[in-house]
Amino acid sequence: MRAFAAAHSLAVEQEDAPRRTVVLSGSVAQFGAAFNVQLHQMSHAGRSYRGRTGAILLPANLDGIVEAVLGLDSRPQASPHCRIRRLAASGAVSYTPIQVATAYGFPNGTGQGQCVAIIELGGGFQLADLDTYFKGLGIATPSVVAVSVDHATNSPTNDASGPDGEVMLDIEVVGAVAPQANIVVYFAPNTDAGFLDAITTAIHDTTHKPSVISISWGGPEVSWTAQAMTAMDDAFQAAATMGITVCVASGDNGSSDGVTDGSDHVDFPASSPFVLSIGGTTIPKKGGKGPDIVWKEGKGTRAQGGGSTGGGVSAVFPRPDWQKGVTIKSVNADSIESR
Repeated sequence: MRAFAAAHSLAVEQEDAPRRTVVLSGSVAQFGAAFNVQLHQMSHAGRSYRGRTGAILLPANLDGIVEAVLGLDSRPQASPHCRIRRLAASGAVSYTPIQVATAYGFPNGTGQGQCVAIIELGGGFQLADLDTYFKGLGIATPSVVAVSVDHATNSPTNDASGPDGEVMLDIEVVGAVAPQANIVVYFAPNTDAGFLDAITTAIHDTTHKPSVISISWGGPEVSWTAQAMTAMDDAFQAAATMGITVCVASGDNGSSDGVTDGSDHVDFPASSPFVLSIGGTTIPKKGGKGPDIVWKEGKGTRAQGGGSTGGGVSAVFPRPDWQKGVTIKSVNADSIESR
């Protein structure tokens, strides 16, 4: 890579063998010439971002060595997977994380000596708010550390319905069920490169050494490039090899995952076979009887609390061996399960 960078007047800013990354810097023109692409300013969801046209090309001698070239596209890649339910309108009841853990037989213990990593692609937290929350639960505020990835920082927006809601929810749930665990929040830009860098930074963090990684962000598989999914899937395989459990929310837009083409879709990175994909359930109301069921509230905006848990059959990854004995079939005619 150093020879390739030098040939195109690109500077090598960073090399990290465990994370399998090389960071290059240069001008737009230099990157365009190096990878045979055109870089443009584009718009998406009311925001401006950098995008590319054209396939990324590399010399033949780098075939099988370079897995992905990320960072040329700064388009927002993922969305937080949380919904705020309006209790007054729905007549629902709420539970604390401790009550939910009890209902599901979560193991006893405090998490002492463990580190839980949380990946966040926006928003932030304020310690005063965490103190208030945990005081209400009657437990001490856990140790929470923010780690900056690719210059992103803990930047609360003071909007609970935005990314702050996801950040606070993630910390509160982990801190409630494992109050003596160290919680490390990795803040990264909401791009495919930032997402991957946050994950690999957490996996190979020799200072905090997380044993669990929690991710509540994602997007439909069709919104990802193949190279980004491959790179992230390989990172998750590395985590599994190292004994790190990666838990990922399966989405909150039902079987369509928010795509309007009439087909069913699953969310990535939840669809990676090397992560534990977590879907939502509905617990019976206090005093009610019957089992918990799959979370499904039907149509509605995020502000109204409408939504359903995601899940289904990946259109990208074959089923892992431990699922081979289970009868699963996608309703999509072009699914890899139907080929």
